[in-house]
Amino acid sequence: MRIILITGISGSGKSVALNALEDAGYYCVDNLPPRFLPQLATYLADAGQERLAVAIDARSSASLDEMPAMIRDLSGRHDVRVLFLNASTQSLIQRFSETRRRHPLSGSTAHDADVGLLTTLEEAINRERELVAGLAEFGHQIDTSNLRASVLRAWVRRFIEQERNGLALMFESFGFKRGVPLDADFVFDVRTLPNPYYDHELRPLTGRDQPVIDFLDAQPVVHEMTGDIQAFLVKWLPHFRDDNRSYLTVAIGCTGGQHRSVFIAETLAARLADQVNVIVRHRDAPLDINETSKPPT
Repeated sequence: MRIILITGISGSGKSVALNALEDAGYYCVDNLPPRFLPQLATYLADAGQERLAVAIDARSSASLDEMPAMIRDLSGRHDVRVLFLNASTQSLIQRFSETRRRHPLSGSTAHDADVGLLTTLEEAINRERELVAGLAEFGHQIDTSNLRASVLRAWVRRFIEQERNGLALMFESFGFKRGVPLDADFVFDVRTLPNPYYDHELRPLTGRDQPVIDFLDAQPVVHEMTGDIQAFLVKWLPHFRDDNRSYLTVAIGCTGGQHRSVFIAETLAARLADQVNVIVRHRDAPLDINETSKPPT
């Protein structure tokens, strides 16, 4: 059975992800105490269920310490994947303020030994980061700070469509003006490259449009930087495979996340597609390419 565990920070989009998985045919459970996960997996597998998605967060703080061992145990019998959703503290505070929802750890009382007395929203968020930090290393991370719900749903669909076959290399383009993605393992800054933005005809396009591709492809310095990044990844990918990593996120950043970073992310994905499973996503480019982006062939 394929099991998707959704975890991370409250307010980062776990409900959106769980709904996307339900639409994809998964049997979904929200806020399951971790200690019941093995029994649920066994029960559903015996009943013929092939897909299970479970959201686990700080509301189960008392048993979160059990999760790493449980994930390793379940992985011996099922195809287990962990999706860790994160967001900046500023984004989370804004979301809780707009929805007027209460953070799960807000107002915790002193008799709760696992949490303690938390009087502010920021304290609750920071405490939750501590509680779930150990789960981040087990799976694929998505920073939802600047994502629309529709983009997150598209990224979740792409995550579950990816075949589990060793290491998956994620190329994510972004714009520095909106901050560096929290989920990045490596960040490469390509703002020194010639910028199509200053050409009025190229400005409304993206790095997937042929005129922008032709512009950047004609710049020797673009090829030099792309080659350097490629050489670095080719050299170190075997070491990440040996470390049993499932996902490695390489973030490519330019000023706005629309032209140079998109082009280089797509180019690197195409060049490395025959060596490793690749996924491409574009955080700050127009919505249509977030929905449809695939490495070119």
